[in-house]
Amino acid sequence: MAYRAVLFDFDYTLGDSTNGIVACMDFAFEKMGCKKKSEDAIKKTIGHRLQDAYVQLEQDENKEKQELFKKYYLEKADQVMTDSAILYEGVIDMLKELKTKGMKLGVITTKQRYRVLDILKKFNIKQYFDVTIGGDSVHKEKPDPEGIRLAMSMLKMEKEDILYVGDSLVDASTAKRAGVDFIAVLTGTTTKDEFIKYPYKQIIKDVSRMVV
Repeated sequence: MAYRAVLFDFDYTLGDSTNGIVACMDFAFEKMGCKKKSEDAIKKTIGHRLQDAYVQLEQDENKEKQELFKKYYLEKADQVMTDSAILYEGVIDMLKELKTKGMKLGVITTKQRYRVLDILKKFNIKQYFDVTIGGDSVHKEKPDPEGIRLAMSMLKMEKEDILYVGDSLVDASTAKRAGVDFIAVLTGTTTKDEFIKYPYKQIIKDVSRMVV
């Protein structure tokens, strides 16, 4: 398959924002008077919508509380998220190689778009990406395929042209629902055994090992 574009999730795919995410969730839960959650539990929600993360961690489906949690989370994120983010080793070389092959590149994430752009600028890699789509860029976040479809429209490509790379079952489901090929990376909390239940082209240790 000759792909024309590669789209990436960010957290646990290109980089790691765990420290910032934990700080934001601790802040939000404390503001709401909720019990502090373990780092391991929080890690399992990374990549999910903030509202869904709240439901998963607090076992509470109250819509107003979900939105309040998101509000407090984003308030803290403006202070800590960009500074705490790290980029995985080998990512810059991988991006350079894909660009030399003429690939269009993009990020599809549940993070706010401005936050992703700030992180890409921090590591001086913004110039490699042709599209950047955050959770605030769409009406429905992952696993809804709207983000990938928006990227396809912006790039003027068909689903056969697109490869999506991510670390979670949310990403695997997003790719499946969008009808695009998927590469799973094991830099997150999802195991190979979990990924094999979904369509995939490769399951690899990290993005530096991609074969495109």
